[in-house]
Amino acid sequence: MKKIVKSVLVTSVLLTAGCSDEPPEAIKQASPEQAVTVVNGQWITEHDGSLMHDPQPSGLSHWQGKLVTISDNSADPAQQRRLHILDPQTATLAPRTSKFRLGSQVRRSCFSAYLTDQPDLEALVADPQDPQVFYSVTEDATRTGALSSRCQSRYENTGSTDYPTLLVRLERLDSGDMVMTRVRPIQFALDLQVGDFPNDGIEGMALGADNTLYLALEKDMAGKARIFSVQMDDGFWESTDFANVEEPDIQLPDLGEGNHPVNALEYYSPASQDAAYLLAVARNDDELWILDISGNKAAKRIKMDFTAPTHSDDCQSSEIMDNASIEGITVINDTVWLINDPWKENYLKNVQCPATQSRYKAMAPLLFSTPLKPDWFGIQASGKDA
Repeated sequence: MKKIVKSVLVTSVLLTAGCSDEPPEAIKQASPEQAVTVVNGQWITEHDGSLMHDPQPSGLSHWQGKLVTISDNSADPAQQRRLHILDPQTATLAPRTSKFRLGSQVRRSCFSAYLTDQPDLEALVADPQDPQVFYSVTEDATRTGALSSRCQSRYENTGSTDYPTLLVRLERLDSGDMVMTRVRPIQFALDLQVGDFPNDGIEGMALGADNTLYLALEKDMAGKARIFSVQMDDGFWESTDFANVEEPDIQLPDLGEGNHPVNALEYYSPASQDAAYLLAVARNDDELWILDISGNKAAKRIKMDFTAPTHSDDCQSSEIMDNASIEGITVINDTVWLINDPWKENYLKNVQCPATQSRYKAMAPLLFSTPLKPDWFGIQASGKDA
């Protein structure tokens, strides 16, 4: 059933710049416990005005006033292994960047074959201290051949999948070329009980204070999402040993049964608070989770609906999507930006207006945004904590 006719009603509509100025007609007033934040989207277009074709965005970060995303290994081959740079106001892409190439140290590593072919890059963070540096992480490597005997013996104790999850450092050269300069595998302690789920691994990254890199795991042995961290201290990228993760004491929602993965992550510290949070996207639930990094506060769940413009005089100006599948999140000046990763099995369920069918068939993604609301962080209108 299309979300346009679902019974959940909405208290407020938050519109993005450049999107349609009228919400779907089905949106009406509701009681606070039913409140849903409706976030309108813009279709992402190439710099020549054509639709972005099947990029399967996985991760979103802000960089020099722009947004930047990356494709996973289910994307069209032309979209893989390159950065996609977006104007946030128009959802228009900059001219296509060159494909990543491997630096000398990565070429000599055990993981060069995988990173050369179709690495499943599942998140992206721009380093706020160095505008030339980005970080990514890999997930599913089951399409790749086995490691050599020497490499297998060195990296077999991953604590999770047979082929290790990889942290990757990317550096932009003065020429504009992007180079994979460093790579480190991740090791999970066995008592963390992460389990062996190649396509349900790390899907989100966020870089916090003191170079703490937070990692969002989709699913562990108990079917639960988890948050881990890695300290990127001095010399971190000079080592080729396993990077050992820790599990910070962050409260996640207890949702009981079912699959509730976290697919995107962002670090955020409100100017009016001496506190820091992780903003986590629960894709299957269409929820934004506000996670207190200190672990003192319970998680807050923000229900969201995502709309797509129809660009048709014969339909509503925008329609609530059946399946958005958000997989990237970042914050610029107290506005949260989100990007979706079209789920190929479900994306055509979004078609309501015939004019949108070609867009969904092209697996074209959308860019969404909405202001961060102070009450999400327990801040009253006066600026004081609630």
